[in-house]
Amino acid sequence: MRPAHRFRLNGCVTELSFPDRIEIKPVAVVKRESADEKERDRTLISKIVFDKEMTPGLQGIEDFSHIFVIFWLHLVSDSAKTLIHPRKSADEPVGIFATRAPIHPNPIGLTVVELVRREKNILWVRGLDAIDGTPVLDVKPYPDWADGRLDIVLDFRIPDWLKKILH
Repeated sequence: MRPAHRFRLNGCVTELSFPDRIEIKPVAVVKRESADEKERDRTLISKIVFDKEMTPGLQGIEDFSHIFVIFWLHLVSDSAKTLIHPRKSADEPVGIFATRAPIHPNPIGLTVVELVRREKNILWVRGLDAIDGTPVLDVKPYPDWADGRLDIVLDFRIPDWLKKILH
């Protein structure tokens, strides 16, 4: 366990400690039509094949049009960088936590995809930017909701460097 960290919450000091490591078990794997497919092509359909014992946990997911897919970027090897130059941007580097680059201390991918259909333990999704064989850690319905309201961000901002990339 790491040493306790002190936080002030509602005027009270609270000490929290957390483990040095967290163990995560994949629940599914990505299957692509071809290993040569370009994973960044958001028009392609992929399969997410769950372990058979997870099938009951998928009940009702097909009622959603979109889902979050959380996956492990198992082929990423350069996770020591903390600053990068986003593509097409020659300006100052930005921190990796300000990008969607795969090189993070914990190479976790997160993508909202269209749920095309479900058949038993298999989900067909459109827009997944993961390669064939990628371990899937979890899926969650989109949009999120809390306190009787949908949680959808419509009023967001992006940095200037990203605006340059997009134009």
